[in-house]
Amino acid sequence: MIKITLPDGAVKELPKGSTPMDVAKSISEGFARNVISAKVNDNTVEVTTPITTDANVTLYTFNDTDGKKAFWHSSAHILAQALEKLYPGVKLTIGPAIENGFYYDVDTGEETIHEADFKKIEDKFLELARQKVDFSLRDVSKADALAKYKAEGNEYKVELIENLADGEITFCDHSDFTDLCRGGHIPNTGIVKAFKVMSVAGAYWRADQTKNQLVRVYGISFPKQKLLTEYLELLEEAKKRDHRKLGKELGLFAFSQKVGHGLPLWLPAGAMLRERLEQFLKKAQLKAGYLPVITPHIGNKELYVCSGHYEKYGADSFQPILTPHEGEEFLLKPMNCPHHCEIYKTSPKSYKDLPVRYAEFGTVYRYEQSGELHGLTRVRGFTQDDAHLFCRPDQLEDEFKKVIDLVLYVFKALGFEEFTAQISLRDPENKEKYIGTDENWEKAEQAIIKTSAEKGLDTVIETGEAAFYGPKLDFMVKDAIGRKWQLGTIQVDYNLPERFELEYKGSDNEMHRPVMIHRAPFGSMERFIAVLIEHCAGNFPLWLTPDQVAILPISEKYNESCKNILNSLNNYDIRGFVDDRNEKIGRKIRDAEVKKVPYMLIIGEKEVESGSLAVRRHGKGDIGEFTEKDFADLVNQEVEKLIIPS
Repeated sequence: MIKITLPDGAVKELPKGSTPMDVAKSISEGFARNVISAKVNDNTVEVTTPITTDANVTLYTFNDTDGKKAFWHSSAHILAQALEKLYPGVKLTIGPAIENGFYYDVDTGEETIHEADFKKIEDKFLELARQKVDFSLRDVSKADALAKYKAEGNEYKVELIENLADGEITFCDHSDFTDLCRGGHIPNTGIVKAFKVMSVAGAYWRADQTKNQLVRVYGISFPKQKLLTEYLELLEEAKKRDHRKLGKELGLFAFSQKVGHGLPLWLPAGAMLRERLEQFLKKAQLKAGYLPVITPHIGNKELYVCSGHYEKYGADSFQPILTPHEGEEFLLKPMNCPHHCEIYKTSPKSYKDLPVRYAEFGTVYRYEQSGELHGLTRVRGFTQDDAHLFCRPDQLEDEFKKVIDLVLYVFKALGFEEFTAQISLRDPENKEKYIGTDENWEKAEQAIIKTSAEKGLDTVIETGEAAFYGPKLDFMVKDAIGRKWQLGTIQVDYNLPERFELEYKGSDNEMHRPVMIHRAPFGSMERFIAVLIEHCAGNFPLWLTPDQVAILPISEKYNESCKNILNSLNNYDIRGFVDDRNEKIGRKIRDAEVKKVPYMLIIGEKEVESGSLAVRRHGKGDIGEFTEKDFADLVNQEVEKLIIPS
């Protein structure tokens, strides 16, 4: 008998050679019917893989992230099989699972794949899936693997195999189809009930522009047709919420080819919205003891050599700016932290002076390939709500908890109620990607894990996702239609204080290194606003929206009265505008609805004579008549409910 330990700590004893599916059946037959993949110790395996020793076993259904990965990885094999049958002579390359679905890169030779071909690909895929053929993994010698693909003339698979060691090569078989594969499949093709080709695109082999261009076929599959229907409906809703579309309609931001790709221009409405966000956080920061600082947009190259940023990102960043002085080089600022380290050094520090908290809305510049730019979410110039805290080691946990509280305050005020906290650690198998000692990394990682647990956060651990100088806590927010976005981040850093030789005098009269915390609740203003637009579909919280009220005169003879109402409401700190265009009232209401103005005041003869306001709420219609003061109280009470004191 062997002992199987489940994630909840339960231990089951089963005969040697039992499979993950046997483990699932020992829990319940109903549960076993939904299990599609498993992990034994640290290896993802098929549910038919024999277990011969005591092991930790995790079972996955389609509802689990790893279950989806196995499902979509297996579906990529079916897609490749379908493409081989539809396009004889096609050369297969790679077909991984991605966040939503999967793709397969193929060399179609003289053939092309168009949108008109999607239906026949989908039909062939489902025809093959319905055969309910088992996926089977087998070991193959390097010589046999090379022989197979050389005989087929597939130079792509040959290149992949040549970089593998003999003894670590496996093929996956199903039906009459074989593919080079590391494993991690669902039991059989019949589990896949729904499939759609999402798009086709060009992709260079191994992302190298000097190599052949391939056709990348994107697809997504599900175990039920209902799930595919819901997913497609979600995509349609996402299109309506696209921040690029709404940003244009609401007059928030624009891009100009003459200014440059990836460099947003903030229009008046967007600039006011952004300014309110900044003031909201600045107010909370001042209350929490942060000190405002301002740093330049460029810095001497040696500053970023010292910090390590140039070594890590210099080749792929904006290139140095040369001056008339020989040998003098500057860089567009890629990060604010090196500047803040230099601010720390401007005066000697005692243990009594710590913590020191420097905060700045600092604009930084990163070169993104033009194909990677996307609205406000991927830009070349963006402003971080950056702060760096310098504290004693004994203050670290308390300061980290306070930063978590600030992030949660921001999320609550802006309606982000669902999130998980991702603890991003370094990859222990690839330490050359990072700077700093093992001892410092261990201390930093344990500090994040401990404080996150003490704050009761819903956390997941991701190895290999740390910043190059330290581990971090990334907040993964779920928006109104269920998509996940990475927003706020907090990082613990023992390394930059060493690189910049930061010190403070301790109570023992000796010099010590402070610990550094990097934090940005918004992440970047651009990305945060993009996510906020899509989360609320442009219906911003009342305290944040550019215009809280549109005052709509029924005819131009009431324009002056409307302007007086607006001036009066301004005294209650209510923002708005008068729509004095020569348009019918129905058109004015429709336009205000499109602009998502929360409140509309309809002003005609009756309202002018009685001194009342006829009030409409965006998306709800008429809500009655109010006096000026009662309306002002209504708006301000709603604002107060949204801005919860920190």
